Amino acid sequence: MSGPVEVRTIEGPATAGRVDLAVAAVGGISRAHAQRLLGDGRALVDGGRRRSSDRLLGGERVSVELSAPPDETLSPESIPLSVAYEDDTMLIVDKPAGLVVHPSAGHSSGTLVNALLGRARDRGEALGSVAGVGRPGIVHRLDKETSGLIVVAKNDLAQASLMRQFGDRSIEKEYLALVRGEAPSPRGRVEAPIGRDRRDRQRMAVVAGGREATTEYEVIATAAGYTLLALRPLTGRTHQIRAHLTYLGLPIAGDLRYGGGEGPGRLSRQFLHAARLGLERPLDGRRLRAWSALPADLAACLELSGLTVAGGRVPEGVGAAVEE
Repeated sequence: MSGPVEVRTIEGPATAGRVDLAVAAVGGISRAHAQRLLGDGRALVDGGRRRSSDRLLGGERVSVELSAPPDETLSPESIPLSVAYEDDTMLIVDKPAGLVVHPSAGHSSGTLVNALLGRARDRGEALGSVAGVGRPGIVHRLDKETSGLIVVAKNDLAQASLMRQFGDRSIEKEYLALVRGEAPSPRGRVEAPIGRDRRDRQRMAVVAGGREATTEYEVIATAAGYTLLALRPLTGRTHQIRAHLTYLGLPIAGDLRYGGGEGPGRLSRQFLHAARLGLERPLDGRRLRAWSALPADLAACLELSGLTVAGGRVPEGVGAAVEE
């Protein structure tokens, strides 16, 4: 894939009926493409996110962000990857901060997808194609500056199985975040709808009419104005953890976009790490658990914060195990 990707926004009135059909009509795109844009938050109704299956009365304002068609062939690239787990159907990559998951506007190369294509080429392997052009093997995403575990499928059956597990919320995900402030309770649950921030379209926020979103949190340690949290998102909205923590008045250290400011040691990316995953292997249905230690920058930041963390609460090393 070469050259910049142009993005344009098309707006128009909705037809009555399903949201995905209205988006497809306004954007002049397929229903499947409309569903992907809705899932990514790039298709909005009256400024908010909606499900594909939601019903519209007609006349609502639909806006659709469209990228110029990508080149048919994405370029395989030799980018080293840290792998926490691999079998014949899938792998779990320990993504570093700064690596974009798939090509998009401003990121036409050097992405995880380019790295996966290069790895598959060198090994004579394939990647799942269920998620469509530009997303071979991709099952879910992490923000560019979020580090940690991400699942990749090697064939269509595995990709469909893993996407179903994310869809029915049977996959267990745990993130670690260092936040500014103290949580209102040792454990809690945030149930608040998320949509585009009307004051800053690059941010998500808790908004009326947004998509339902639920995040559970647990305090691991707190001291000196910082708290280390374990977070379990039960839904998968864009920037969900960042938006929910901002809503609680607990912005993530280093998350400049969401008001977290620099973290200890002048950390300038969000202290957010996908530390644990639990899922059913498409290979045989057995439960697999993977873990990833904090990368060096976050480990140093945590040490400077002055927090004392009990043993076993933060993973050590990178790996996975299949339950007996």
